[in-house]
Order: sequence, then structure tokens, then C-alpha cells
Amino acid sequence: MRVAESPAHFTSLIEAARALGLRLGWLDLAPPPTIPGDLETAAALGTLRAVAAGGGRAVAVKPLKGDPVLKDLLREHFRGCALVLLRGESSAPRLTADGDGWTVHVEDAVHRFTTTTLAEALRTPRPPWAPPPIPRPPRPPKKVKKTKQEKKRDRVERRRKKPEGSAEPGQPRRRTR
Repeated sequence: MRVAESPAHFTSLIEAARALGLRLGWLDLAPPPTIPGDLETAAALGTLRAVAAGGGRAVAVKPLKGDPVLKDLLREHFRGCALVLLRGESSAPRLTADGDGWTVHVEDAVHRFTTTTLAEALRTPRPPWAPPPIPRPPRPPKKVKKTKQEKKRDRVERRRKKPEGSAEPGQPRRRTR
């Protein structure tokens, strides 16, 4: 969901979601403030990734060609997250604080939640603010194969329908088995 505030503003929601065993992510679409020199140099040289790890965290730098693609970022970095709070411009639903609760803005619709009900809604495969699913097209009827006995019955019926005297006059009749 799209947000405008800092991560600290969402402390109660993050804690409620973690208490339910849910994973959350934070994505900032602004350029990073500072990148350690060696990581910046390695990324500029064309490495796939430059990673610094230690002190209880890891910082990864990956050079991008062009603007970041939101779908790719979510797939690559936030797989398994029930919610990603996204600061920056996006068409994602907007999440704002509303007193002691939260408001989700989706186009013209507004959904209000308490912290607990919002965290619970994240557990469902389709949260209440998600658009309705696209209906599947109806399946064509399944073709049933004929048994050997049914195929034989059809052959016999076709033979019976053939006229026996179909040969021209003066021509010998062919015998059929």
C-alpha cells in the first residue's frame, strides 16, 4: 500500500501483523540517501549486486537500467510479505492513519479499520479492499470417449444403413464382411 509517512508512523500496525506471524516490507521509491563507497563502486563497474553484511543487517546495491519496475521489485525483494508499505508515487491503494485506526483509499472507495482488524485482513488471500476477482470463462463440456463396444455398435449401424444393391446394373456387387 502507498504511504507518505516514515516507517515509525506504522509501528502499531507492524507489531500487530508480526504478532500474527505475518511478514511486512518497506519500499522507498526515492533514491537512497547514501551508499557506502565500495558498494557504489562495485555497482558502477557492472557487478550483478554489491552487498555489505554485518551488524545485524545487510545492505544490497543492484544497478538498474532505467526506472524501477514495481512488479519486479515486489517479486524480487518482498516474496512472502503480506503487506509492503510503499513510499513514493504508485497506483497502489493508499493507507493513512485515522485517529487510532487506519483508512485504505482505493480509487473512490474508503475502508476504515482498527489496527487489529487491518492486521487480520492481511491474513486473507483477498483483503476487503481488493477488487473482485475476474470470473473464469465457463469450461467446455468434457468429451467422453466411446468404449470399444460403442464403437463397434456404431460401425454395425453404419453398415446396415448402406444400401446393399448400390452397384450399377451390369457391375458385380461387392461383398462386405
